[in-house]
Amino acid sequence: MIDIALLIGRLLFVALLYLFLFAIMRTGIGLVRGQRAKDKSWTIAVERGPKELRGVQIAVHGPVIVGRNPGADIVIGASYVSGRHARFTLMGQSLFVEDLGSTNGTTVNDQPVFAPTALHDKDVVTIGDVAIRVRFA
Repeated sequence: MIDIALLIGRLLFVALLYLFLFAIMRTGIGLVRGQRAKDKSWTIAVERGPKELRGVQIAVHGPVIVGRNPGADIVIGASYVSGRHARFTLMGQSLFVEDLGSTNGTTVNDQPVFAPTALHDKDVVTIGDVAIRVRFA
């Protein structure tokens, strides 16, 4: 009889523990969703360049690589673009661009980029003859 009572007590304890953990996870997920809904996001859009790239828009949630390599997020098939030319990186609420050691360089508003550079709304990043507009929405 005591064994059955102990078994029921253990099962009840495990069930309450799972309910407690479920409630905590649900609250945490709700908080994260609420924060993301309020946050503004960055997008990059190709404005000038090859016809097939014009109008391409990418929301930046992590690193975005631009280059000639097929593994890049934005592939630009031109000889003046390096395999891994530039990287857009989100750090907190700020978006940065950095040149990845390309041969022909990267510019922001016609200024060369030598180190990670913070971007502002409506800045234009140029890679070869491809112009990428940055937007904060």
